[in-house]
Order: sequence, then structure tokens, then C-alpha cells
Amino acid sequence: MVEIKLEGRDLTQEILNGIFLDVKDHFQKLGKSMELAILGEGMKMKGEVVMLQVMGHVQEELALKMKPEVIRIIKELASVNHFKLELEFKEELESERSKLYTSSDKFNFLKEKHAALGEFQRMFGLETDY
Repeated sequence: MVEIKLEGRDLTQEILNGIFLDVKDHFQKLGKSMELAILGEGMKMKGEVVMLQVMGHVQEELALKMKPEVIRIIKELASVNHFKLELEFKEELESERSKLYTSSDKFNFLKEKHAALGEFQRMFGLETDY
């Protein structure tokens, strides 16, 4: 009995970039918009691991369900050896500055970004409070 073992190539970022649109097309044809939103962040290689970015628990659960399918598609399209697919959690950063509610707050914020506004305020005697 002769055993034939097919040797594939190692997965690289270049190979992954080359097949990424095909992976997205697969999910688009199936009408899976939530999965497409996860893939919208792209996939990146960290060593020999493919990283898939997720944001929040809903995307995490969905990514865990789609993980075997993504691995199968990548293996079929790229003819690669075994690789791992892991999730990377990307958190939404809260704005460090407070919300700008009043006209004065908005004007002061813009004045910090654009010094000319301070000059206009001084020259024309502008008031932000009504």
C-alpha cells in the first residue's frame, strides 16, 4: 500500500491577500451580511496564525461559528498546509473628551483646533452664548 501525501505551501500574508476577495465573495453569495461585516476588517497574519478582528460579543459568537468554514475556504483556495485562525478583540474606544452640548463648548473645541477662530472672535467681538 502506497500512501500519497500532498504537500501544500505555508500560508503567508501575500497568499491571504490574494484570496481574501474570494473568501468575501463566498459569504456575499450566501447572503451572510454579518459575516461580511467581520471580514470587512480584513485578515492579518501574525506568525503562522491568521487573525480575524471582532468587536463585541455578537461578532465574537458569529466569528466562532464561521471559523471552520473560513479555514476550509482558505485551504481550498490557497492549497496551504495547516494553519490556525484566532480572534483578535478590537474595542471601541470611548472618546476621551466630553460631549460637546453647548455652543460655547463647540466653539472652544473648534478654537483649539483652529487658532484663527480666536482671532475672529477677538476682532469681531463674537459671543457664542445666545
